[in-house]
Amino acid sequence: MTSVKTLTMAAALLAGTALSAQAEELHFIMCGGEVRPADQKVIDTFIAENAGVTVNMEAVEWGTCQDKSMQLAAAGDPPSIAYMGSRTLRQLAKNDLIVPVTFSPEEEALYQPGVLSTVSTGGQYWGIPHAFSTKALYINCTVVEAAGAECKAPATWADLVALAKTVTDNTDAAGIGIAGKDFDNTMHMFLDFLYSNDGLVFDESGAPALDSQATRETLQLYADLLPYMQSGPTEWERDQMKDLFNDGQIAMYVTGPWGKGQHAEKVPNQLIVPIPHGPSGDSGTILITDSIAVFKGTGHEELATKLAKALTSGEAQYDLDSTWGLTPILDYEKMGMSDVYYKADPWPVFVAGISTGGPEPMVEDFKSLQAVFTNMVQGIMLGEGSVDELVTTAGEELAAVR
Repeated sequence: MTSVKTLTMAAALLAGTALSAQAEELHFIMCGGEVRPADQKVIDTFIAENAGVTVNMEAVEWGTCQDKSMQLAAAGDPPSIAYMGSRTLRQLAKNDLIVPVTFSPEEEALYQPGVLSTVSTGGQYWGIPHAFSTKALYINCTVVEAAGAECKAPATWADLVALAKTVTDNTDAAGIGIAGKDFDNTMHMFLDFLYSNDGLVFDESGAPALDSQATRETLQLYADLLPYMQSGPTEWERDQMKDLFNDGQIAMYVTGPWGKGQHAEKVPNQLIVPIPHGPSGDSGTILITDSIAVFKGTGHEELATKLAKALTSGEAQYDLDSTWGLTPILDYEKMGMSDVYYKADPWPVFVAGISTGGPEPMVEDFKSLQAVFTNMVQGIMLGEGSVDELVTTAGEELAAVR
C-alpha cells in the first residue's frame, strides 16, 4: 500500500513538473502607451494556440519606454520581447542584450526596398520591423493660390525655393516650415532632403560619409530657404508645424502619411507630393522603422521569437499597416493580396520614395548623432558659420559617434 502511495505521489509530482515546464510568461514591453487592436488580436490567438503560455503586456509611453527596456536588460531582468525604435538595436546588440534575427530568403524578398537596412548592423539583423514611415511634402493650396502661384509639385530644390519665396513675398504666410529645434525630427527632416540628393551619413563599410558635396548642397538649401521659413525656426519641431499649416501660417512642410488626416478638416485643399530632388539625386525620404526585439537571458527566446514572427508577418502585419495608416512594410501583392490600401491616394507618393530613400542611422549613442545634425542645422539658421565650415565640423563630430 505504501509503495502504491509513493508511486502515486511521484506521478503527481512529475505531472506538476510537466505543467510548470509548459507554463511560460512572456513579458512584452510595448512602446507607445497602447496595444493596438491588430496586435492584440495576434497575441490572443498566440495564447490560445500555445497552452500554458501567458503574455504580460506592459504599454509604456515613448518618453521612458526604451530606457526602461534597456535598464531592465542591463540589470539582468530583461523583458522577453519589446516593441521599440530600431535606432536602439545597435546599442542593445553591442551589449549582447538581444538575440539576432534570421530571415529566410523568401521572407527577405517580401520586404519593401531598404526596410531591412533599418535593423541591420555588423552584417546581422537584430529586430523585426513592425511599423514603417516615409515622408512627403504637404502644400496648402489655398495659401499658394492666394500668392498668385499654381499649386503643383515642385520637382527640384530650385522650384521649392522659388515657390517658398513667392508665398512669403505675396502673403502673410511663411513659404515653408523647417524643423530646427534640438529634437530628433530636425535630423529626420534634414535627412529627407539629404536622401533626395543622393547623400549618405555612413557608407556601406560603416565609415562616416557626411562630409560630402551632397551634404553641402543640402545645407545650402537650408540657407536658401531661411528667408522664407517660419519665424524662429530653431524653436520648432516638425510635429508642432501641423498647427501652423492648418492655420495657413506656412504653405509647405514635410511630414508623414498621418498628416493628411491631421489637416483634412482645416486644409481641405491640400496637395501631397514627393520631396523635391536636389542637384545630385532623385526624390527620396528617410526610412524609419520601429521593430520587435527579442531579449537574451529569459530562457524562452525561441517562444518570444515565435510571437514576434506572428506579429510581423502576412495578414497580421497588413492589418496593422492598413488600420494604423502606415507605409507598407511588406510588398503584400507578392503575397497574393489584391485591392491593397496603398494603391489609393495619397499612398503612391509615400511608397514611391522607398527605393531611393535611406535609413535612420543606427548608432549606439543616438543623442550624439542627433547633436551632429542639430549643431549643423542651427548653425546655418543662426549664422554661426559657412556651409563649408559647418559641414566639415559635422563630419568631424560624426567620426566620434559610435
